[in-house]
Amino acid sequence: MTRFQLGIVAASAVAFSALATPANAQAPTPNAVAFENVTVIPVDRERTLARQTVLVRDRRIAAIGPAGSVDLPDGATRVDGTGKYLIPGMAEMHGHIPGGQNPGYTDRVLLLFVTNGITTVRGMLGATSQPALRAAIDRGEKLGPQLFLAGPSLNGNSVPTPDAARRAVTEHRAAGFDLLKIHPGIRRDVYDEISATAAREGIHFAGHVPADVGLLHALEAGQRTIEHVDGYIEALVPAGAPVNPRQSQWFGYNLIDHIDESKIPSLVAATEAAGAWVTPTQVLFENGMLEPPETTAQRPEMMYLSAEQLDGYVRSTRRRTEQLGLTGESAGKFIELRRRLIKDLHDAGVGILLGADAPQVFNVPGFATLQEMTALVAAGLSPYAALEAGTKNPAVYLGKEGSFGTVEVGKRADLVLLDGNPLTDIHNVKRQAGVMVAGVWLSADDIAERLAEVRRPASD
Repeated sequence: MTRFQLGIVAASAVAFSALATPANAQAPTPNAVAFENVTVIPVDRERTLARQTVLVRDRRIAAIGPAGSVDLPDGATRVDGTGKYLIPGMAEMHGHIPGGQNPGYTDRVLLLFVTNGITTVRGMLGATSQPALRAAIDRGEKLGPQLFLAGPSLNGNSVPTPDAARRAVTEHRAAGFDLLKIHPGIRRDVYDEISATAAREGIHFAGHVPADVGLLHALEAGQRTIEHVDGYIEALVPAGAPVNPRQSQWFGYNLIDHIDESKIPSLVAATEAAGAWVTPTQVLFENGMLEPPETTAQRPEMMYLSAEQLDGYVRSTRRRTEQLGLTGESAGKFIELRRRLIKDLHDAGVGILLGADAPQVFNVPGFATLQEMTALVAAGLSPYAALEAGTKNPAVYLGKEGSFGTVEVGKRADLVLLDGNPLTDIHNVKRQAGVMVAGVWLSADDIAERLAEVRRPASD
């Protein structure tokens, strides 16, 4: 990973810090809510249930049944679901939750996730303040998605030796983090110590594939998720090629003219055999490579970034384009190769997780996660498979399939009400009539009001 990439998350804090702090950071008290005459897409398998009533009470789904068959408590909020579709709340599985230095910034990031129907976030860059933030959300003191947290970055600087790795893994586990985050620069012997200590401590590790480790060894060592499809293009470079895969730039972009695609099936098979999951973050690449950055900067969601940071994103993307010698033809070839890898991995039974790497360059929290779903469909996945990647799959990966991820009685009341069927057109995930997070109902009007508080004035 380049210095540019490592600095992205820190720079993203500036993107929001200049904007207003949301006034309603504290979570409202949930009450009983009934979605009436709605079509449910439970995501337990590919199907729809028409004309249903879904009753939510005490932050859980209390009952599901044909319209008119469910007894509703006095005072329940009744939501007309006629012509609408109810899906599980979605998960951002490669998000970045801010540390505690700027609480207003943290509240804005949480708000942008929730108001886009993102009710679960796996934070992939830890800070010491995050476990307390997670607990406050769980207690209902703060509005936000449920959080699963990686510890601070394990990289070539933070864990230069096996002893340092052993200490870091033990400390991250004791601090209450849910997993370990692997970044580039880690020596192979240090990586192996991370793997061994993680097994003893009962915590899994996920992230990048360090150059000294390589994809196949990472899979053999038990890395639970591979982020960004990292390491795959490097592993496709055959012996004797005129390039060194350990000198990969921008996740293998500089190697695409020197790969052997016949190696793809064996890499896919190794991933499936290892039981590893893949979080593609495809939108991270498509946002920065498929159109001029000035065009991307005009998207409506960019109004939730400060003008200064948006300008910085344009300039940094142009700089990377120049450094890589990026052309439209080469960018298209790189994106198509990544799409093939995603499709082949999915078709072989490898679990795909929805993740946009947000906040990030041009990746606005929540908005980018929904865009990632359309990117998965563009890679060849069905709309149902893309929906599954952001609902059921995250729960299975986290070992929480009994708690969330599908619309079933007893599950957490994390729900999104849509104005269109996402199984016929995945873009309908953006047509949201309301969001429920842990039983708290936010109507479309509520969402618009909250977003207006943090939107950059059009004159800026």
